Amino acid sequence: MSAKRVPMTAVDRSWLRMDTPSNPMMISAVLVFDKPIAISRLERIINERFLCFRRFRQRVVDEGDKTYWQDDPLFDIDNHLHRIALPGKAGKAELQALASDLNSTSLDLRHPLWQMHYIDNYQGGCALLIRIHHCIADGISLVRVLLSLTDKTPEPAVKKVSLSRPLKEHTPSIINRLLHRALDTTEAATYQAKLFMQSVREEPNYPLKLASTATGVAVDLLKLGLAPFEPKTGLKNPLSGRKHVAWAEPLDLAEVKACAKALGGTINDTLLCAATGALHRHFKASKEVIPDCGIRVAVPFNLRPLNQPIETLGNQFGLVLVCLPVEIADPVMCFRQVQENMNRLKQSYQAQVTYSLLDLFGRGPDILERRALELLSNKASAVLTNVPGPREPVYLAGSKLVQPMFWVPQSGNIGIGMSIFSYAGTVQFGITVDKAIQADPDAVMGYFRESFEALSHAALAGRQESIKRLAG
Repeated sequence: MSAKRVPMTAVDRSWLRMDTPSNPMMISAVLVFDKPIAISRLERIINERFLCFRRFRQRVVDEGDKTYWQDDPLFDIDNHLHRIALPGKAGKAELQALASDLNSTSLDLRHPLWQMHYIDNYQGGCALLIRIHHCIADGISLVRVLLSLTDKTPEPAVKKVSLSRPLKEHTPSIINRLLHRALDTTEAATYQAKLFMQSVREEPNYPLKLASTATGVAVDLLKLGLAPFEPKTGLKNPLSGRKHVAWAEPLDLAEVKACAKALGGTINDTLLCAATGALHRHFKASKEVIPDCGIRVAVPFNLRPLNQPIETLGNQFGLVLVCLPVEIADPVMCFRQVQENMNRLKQSYQAQVTYSLLDLFGRGPDILERRALELLSNKASAVLTNVPGPREPVYLAGSKLVQPMFWVPQSGNIGIGMSIFSYAGTVQFGITVDKAIQADPDAVMGYFRESFEALSHAALAGRQESIKRLAG
């Protein structure tokens, strides 16, 4: 196979084939900076740090049952980097409207599947609106790639990139290549037997662990298949394909940590509880009957080591279905239920199961994937991501990043995506909602803050009461 053309992995092909007019499979970001960025400097950084990944210079070639990445012979950065301005003294509402419009528009398959819009004239600074197709990589990888464009100081030393430096390819490791090659030959059984015997010699109870793991995977696969469909609510209407994007003013991460500590839980438990409370408030405000068994959200679960450098792209994550107890009004009781649900999921193999299913669907006929996607998307009302970002502020071409937001796409008939991203002592919360869904995204943003404040107040009040009892 020529170096200019490589086969797409089955998992990445699954995400490519999930693309529909009502749900384009794009990971999107809005990055707000405190001052304008020189376009020439931005282009140089993109060339040095973004386009060093060959995937961003390649377009998709689909030949029936085979799909390839092929170098775009006419690649031009001007097809991907666009400069526009918002009218007048445009603010958050105008930027949200632009993000909504672009997130409703599919990427052009004739070119590499990414675009950046540089937004002039935004609150004395600028903004970047970025869209990248999910088949290129998963959300966590792409967030790390985008953050690699930034620096820890406003004026870092400029690093020159050698023209002879090879572009990074999405190629499996040597071990993975050898493993796949072994599995594709008649010696596969012998190879697996050798691995098994080696593991037994190194760890005598390995067969029991293997049997236990296999049983766990089978049980989680069965649970996933037998899970009931989501209750019929206004969150599960047929989709229009037009998105409405909104984001909240950030929370103070120190306050979130204090709340989690007072409740004896994690930051993730606290934020999931705040999201649950926001949806509870939405149901109450819309006078809709609240499902008495909660609702489920699909949460991406990273399968790539976070300390591993992003040398290659691609998708390495699974999905877990998390039940949000929206029927519980008391914030502390809601927190305890969320915590219990998350602890149960941490012991499961659901993420590995869904990753394997995506790999299987990507190898099969398109109709099989469509049916399976329809089945799975009926078992969740929304997609929710929670990604940790840098602890200190970062800079792009000398401009400070003041507010970052990221969204992953929704698949099938799911019309809501919620995003939580921690950055420089803050927690950012955003949402994208299909316009056919009966939910006001701006109102849900307000409910999220209200929900967190109610939980924090109850947690800290409870802690003070405990201290008084111990002192007395």
